[in-house]
Formats: sequence, C-alpha cells, structure tokens
Amino acid sequence: MTTFTAFIKDESGATAIEYGLIASLIAIAIIAGATALGSQLSSSFNYIKTQVKTS
Repeated sequence: MTTFTAFIKDESGATAIEYGLIASLIAIAIIAGATALGSQLSSSFNYIKTQVKTS
C-alpha cells in the first residue's frame, strides 16, 4: 500500500510532461517564425532579382 501511495504522490512525471509541452510550444513558435521569415526573404530576393534583370 505504501508503494501505491508513493506512486500517487510522485510528481516527477508531471514535471517532465510540462517541460515537454513547453519545448514543443517553443519549437512550434520557431517553426512559424522561420516560415514567415523565409517567405518574406523569398519575396525580397525575387524583387531584387527582377530589378537586376531589368537594369
């Protein structure tokens, strides 16, 4: 019975899950930022390419 009580009171697994959720949210934010920045850079380089071709 004491083993079961100790298992119920143990919160180390919950902490690991919380750290995992935080890490996944940070990864999602980085991916979203990189995607937005990548498309903006692509547009900028295409504009520069067009300007260089026409001059």
